[in-house]
Amino acid sequence: MRDEILINVTPQETRVALVENGVLQEVHLERTTNRGIVGNIYKGIVRRVMPGMQAAFVDIGHDRAAFLHVADIIAIKNDEEKQAVEGSELLDKQDANEADIAALLHEGQKIIVQVIKDPIGSKGARLTTHITIPSRFLVLMPDNPHVGVSQRIEDLDERTRLKDLLADTDFGGETGYIIRTAAEGASDIELDRDVKFLSKLWSGISEKAKTTKAPQLIHEDLALELRIMRDIIEDDIERVRVDNQQSFKRIQNFVMEFLPEIKNRIEHYEGERPIFDLYNIEEEIKKALERKVPLKSGGYLIIDQTEAMTTVDVNTGAFIGHKNLEETIFRTNLEAATALARQLRLRNLGGIIIVDFIDMQDEEHKRQVLRTLEKAVERDHVKTSISEVSTLGLVEMTRKRSRESLERLMCEPCQQCNGRGFVKTPVTICYEIFREISRASRAYDVQKFLVLANQEVVDCLLDEEASSLAELEVDIDKPIRLQVESLYSPDQFDVVLM
Repeated sequence: MRDEILINVTPQETRVALVENGVLQEVHLERTTNRGIVGNIYKGIVRRVMPGMQAAFVDIGHDRAAFLHVADIIAIKNDEEKQAVEGSELLDKQDANEADIAALLHEGQKIIVQVIKDPIGSKGARLTTHITIPSRFLVLMPDNPHVGVSQRIEDLDERTRLKDLLADTDFGGETGYIIRTAAEGASDIELDRDVKFLSKLWSGISEKAKTTKAPQLIHEDLALELRIMRDIIEDDIERVRVDNQQSFKRIQNFVMEFLPEIKNRIEHYEGERPIFDLYNIEEEIKKALERKVPLKSGGYLIIDQTEAMTTVDVNTGAFIGHKNLEETIFRTNLEAATALARQLRLRNLGGIIIVDFIDMQDEEHKRQVLRTLEKAVERDHVKTSISEVSTLGLVEMTRKRSRESLERLMCEPCQQCNGRGFVKTPVTICYEIFREISRASRAYDVQKFLVLANQEVVDCLLDEEASSLAELEVDIDKPIRLQVESLYSPDQFDVVLM
């Protein structure tokens, strides 16, 4: 498989595209004025403890207070991380929920916290007191003296080898590690180098935490282009192309220190044509912001993102198949499953995802569609879990969400429809105008009325609703004049008394 990473850097933002076999699969975006804060470590101040919610709000120096749940104080790791690692002695979630946050925190208390979720929508950042610091092969856990191994390393001999190698290092009685997927095949020298780097980094953070006044940042995660080098680079990445000289040198220095084996894959792109245009990335990003996703067969997906969840509706569209209806539905659902996996990565959709596949009668068809979806999400770098197909053809998925989706990063709610996705029809606005004129004619003694409205509304008043407008003039015995206001939105109007 021929995979490439494209990095486009401007003074305003950094964009990273992951391309697999010429097809865009992921887009990462970081703007200079609004960098993400996941992974950052802060010295914060507890501002409010809420025993009823078993949570606290912590001031970390941002506009909105951050949220800290009792499970993120007591539990060494959350449920998702439990499933991802092996070998750590973890406190059960039930035990964590029995803890009393009022016995752990008090208002005004200073604590060291790490951001595990960016502020999303109206919600503040999500925090944990369990600090984790990643490197290329390892994740340092300063307060958990155990060694875990990523479940994606499936070979038992390799898992044992890596744990034995790390057990031979001097990482201290209170410090533990998770061995990341990228460590598969790593040498003892490479692991030892990561251990020394993380130990030195944590020592610096600890010292800074002692002298820093709260609330304040004490450790900032890497910039986007370097995080990509640390977290996503794998053996199947053929090359990394960067269009900015300064960023290219920064990546080169990072790679020479931590990933020397891939130094020859880093290229500085100097072409006249923008690098994203060269790979048609701009057009793909534009499509990723649309609600409708066409399928090659003629079917399509409808993706709707809400605050609580994302819903995906699968439709056959123009696809009629070659045999029968059941076969048509099956083929459409298979194609939709593969397309959906790509859209989740491309749009960075997270949280609860409900997929409404077209109803299938054949149980084997249901199993094949589910297997296709499971297979398609295997290359996703974000943890995803999938449930069975329900009797209604619904599949419930969860995908870990730590940062805003592409849509939320690049778009905002429509000012005309207030994010509803709909505006009133011109006819509806005409009837509202008629009611407003009727009310005003009863309340005020005026000579005539002037209606200011959008072009479409005025056209409707002069066409479909012309007879209704004439009847109203007769009924109120007052003339009604119309005036187009080009700056008015479709559902905006004014009735002027003259």
